[in-house]
Amino acid sequence: MEWITYLSLWIIPGLIAFILVVATIRKVPTYEMFVEGAKEGVSMAFSVIPYLVGMLVAISVFRESGAMDFFINLLRPALQAVGVPADIVPLAMIRPLSGTGALGMTSDLIATHGPDSFIGRLASTMQGSTDTTFYVLTVYFGAVGIRKMGDALKVGLLADVIGILAAIIVVTLVFG
Repeated sequence: MEWITYLSLWIIPGLIAFILVVATIRKVPTYEMFVEGAKEGVSMAFSVIPYLVGMLVAISVFRESGAMDFFINLLRPALQAVGVPADIVPLAMIRPLSGTGALGMTSDLIATHGPDSFIGRLASTMQGSTDTTFYVLTVYFGAVGIRKMGDALKVGLLADVIGILAAIIVVTLVFG
């Protein structure tokens, strides 16, 4: 296993060196291309800021208004009937919106219930089996100017629901 640690230390520098060597052999002006890419990256970052701020404000309003707590309390009886802890619902709702918010919730759940608890394992599995759909659509689609994202939103949210259900089923079967 020591070779994996060694490999992980050198894989990125080795990849960068490989790219530079190939670019030099092909006579590509690497520094100029790097600067041009950095300029594009900075301009893209500035163009994404309004979309990002809008999404973060919407998340904050949803959480602080009490809408999330209302929704969780509404679902609590049905969740208890099928054996799903209601504590996991906020994570399932926030994960498609914000990766950082979901990571914070996962950390809180693990700190509260423990990493080896059913909820800790379920939160960790959900974190890995779903994506930040709204973030991806907002940032990436906004950066390239795509306005019509209805189908991508439907597919992304469907994938999140399937990921959440799969996480619940797998964690229940394995750690039940």
